[in-house]
Amino acid sequence: MKAEMSTRTVVAGTGHYVPPRVVTNRDLEKLMDTSDEWIRERSGILERHHVDDGVGTSDLAVEAARRAIADAGIDPATIDLIVAATLSPDHYFPGIGVQVQAKLGLGPIGAIDVRNQCSGFIYALSVADQYIRAGTCKRVLLVAAEVQSSNLDFSDRGRDMSVLFGDGAGAVVLEPNEDGGGRGVLSTHLFADGNFVPQLWMEKPSPRDRPTFQTAFFDEGRFFPKMDGRQVFVNACQRMPEAVRAALAANGLAIEDVDHLIPHQANDRISLMVAKGLRIPVEKVVRNIDRFGNTTAASIPIALDEAVKAGRIRPGDLVALTAFGSGFTWAAALIRW
Repeated sequence: MKAEMSTRTVVAGTGHYVPPRVVTNRDLEKLMDTSDEWIRERSGILERHHVDDGVGTSDLAVEAARRAIADAGIDPATIDLIVAATLSPDHYFPGIGVQVQAKLGLGPIGAIDVRNQCSGFIYALSVADQYIRAGTCKRVLLVAAEVQSSNLDFSDRGRDMSVLFGDGAGAVVLEPNEDGGGRGVLSTHLFADGNFVPQLWMEKPSPRDRPTFQTAFFDEGRFFPKMDGRQVFVNACQRMPEAVRAALAANGLAIEDVDHLIPHQANDRISLMVAKGLRIPVEKVVRNIDRFGNTTAASIPIALDEAVKAGRIRPGDLVALTAFGSGFTWAAALIRW
């Protein structure tokens, strides 16, 4: 029997995992012409975590998933669907969803991969939310994971990008609200503008080229991610507040009702500008980029898990999520905890 559309999706468990190897700004000073001071001033990052050789994105996702499953106190066999968000799958294809399913030893359930980069977690949350609201699934595992360090240019040419990113994973277990209360995902709001694709992208590999992989592309550094930092900064500072306001308006709420804002951890200056644009006290903003860097799709669930485990987010709190990234895509979600 299908659930009523008033059914809300609740977060039953959270978890995150980062690889043990810590890379500080001082470590990066040894690889390129940069400085701890320069990185701190422009991003707020002090350190990040990088995987060792042989560790893939699906490995991080599985560890985060196991922690979320344990936190939810559920039997993994009761999971109906996996939704996975990443821009850095272990392979060109398939995505990591099926690898997570296999490594967890789950049955032949569906596995959906979402490719929306820094906005990936909220986009994936919107997908999972619809399955649960419609009654199609009773329990969804949502994982967001990234290994960025294996494809960064750690030379002077790539320093503007390579100092920003870290590796990590976050996961949540989602299920319908069975108690009839007001808890759960209130709404998700997704936006995109593909006119800005070249401002934040990894140009190669591309099936438009024959052959797809060419030595010249490697020599020219076209397999490394590229970003127009000014365009990204300006748009992120504008679009994330807009998305949060849209979510609040859709639910008849005001910014004063928000207890916690978890923005995508792209740059601490952006997070502070988003707070300023929303006129929300900085104390309500969850910020952990100083310790993890930008973990792309994984940044929001990592921050969410930390805030929950620290007791910062409590039952009844209104949590706003917002992200901005490559595409350009941006999004927001409201969750009544």
